Amino acid sequence: MIHISVQQSPIDIGAEMTRAEVAGAGAVATFTGLVRADDGVGTLELEHYPGATEASLLKVAQGAVERWSLSAAIIVHRVGPMYPGERIVFVAATAAHRSAALEACAYLIDRLKTDAPFWKRETRGVEASWVEARDGDHVAAARWDKPKV
Repeated sequence: MIHISVQQSPIDIGAEMTRAEVAGAGAVATFTGLVRADDGVGTLELEHYPGATEASLLKVAQGAVERWSLSAAIIVHRVGPMYPGERIVFVAATAAHRSAALEACAYLIDRLKTDAPFWKRETRGVEASWVEARDGDHVAAARWDKPKV
């Protein structure tokens, strides 16, 4: 089962965990990302390209399901204005064993950071600026380009 959601509403962790806990699975690994207040960020606003964003997230999830034989892959990402401490992203990987769930969870977050068309704008006081992609995100995502051994 694959579930993808790009939404303005807050992420309901309980509902997503219930969705991830597929009968017969042995492990669920999750990651929840929060808006940081780095250097006085007061607001983070995410924009996306509807349709293309969901398609790219679906491709990431399908890759994880195939690579680790997952029972479920879930990606929920918020868009619109958010404030420090709010949930911005939730991913879950459900598998028969913990190692597959943990690896797939890392893959999901690493790949969505580089593969999904999101644009971030941070506001500090009255100043707003677009956030550039981080080199570290591309390095993290590239480690998954190697074939699984």
